[in-house]
Amino acid sequence: MGKIRLTRRGLLSLLPGLAIWPASAFRPARAETPLGVPSLYAADPLTGLALRGFDPVSYRLGPDPAPGSPEHEFSWSGLVWRFTGAANRGAFARDPETYAPRLGGYDPEGVVAGRLIDADPLVAALREDRLYLFRDPERRARAAPGLLDAAEDRWPVLRRDAAIGG
Repeated sequence: MGKIRLTRRGLLSLLPGLAIWPASAFRPARAETPLGVPSLYAADPLTGLALRGFDPVSYRLGPDPAPGSPEHEFSWSGLVWRFTGAANRGAFARDPETYAPRLGGYDPEGVVAGRLIDADPLVAALREDRLYLFRDPERRARAAPGLLDAAEDRWPVLRRDAAIGG
């Protein structure tokens, strides 16, 4: 008898049949699911890693975020966060709110509009020592302080209405 192998195309062909299952059955932590649930803290849809595995402390240390390591993980807010080393993991563990992206990691323009729009962890900006993630570079370029203030004002209500953490 031959081996049965599931290719990527074969796996994708199964997705429509999975729509009858509750989304929570497929949700790794709070990450995006194949059914399109938005991801909290820009979590990787397959692994559930926050910031898709990038070190949240590294955003403050250099021009580009650094990928974290499986050897330096920390669980917070229902997700696994990775770090480049023990020092960064320790800094985050002492004060996660300082290093985690604001607005649950969602795009600020979307938050102002009352929508949860996934953001790209590689399109980030530090404003007033706060980390914001954006969907694309154009949205980041439009992010004036007034927009960020409006997003901060809107976020508690949107978070409550959507019944999400962060």
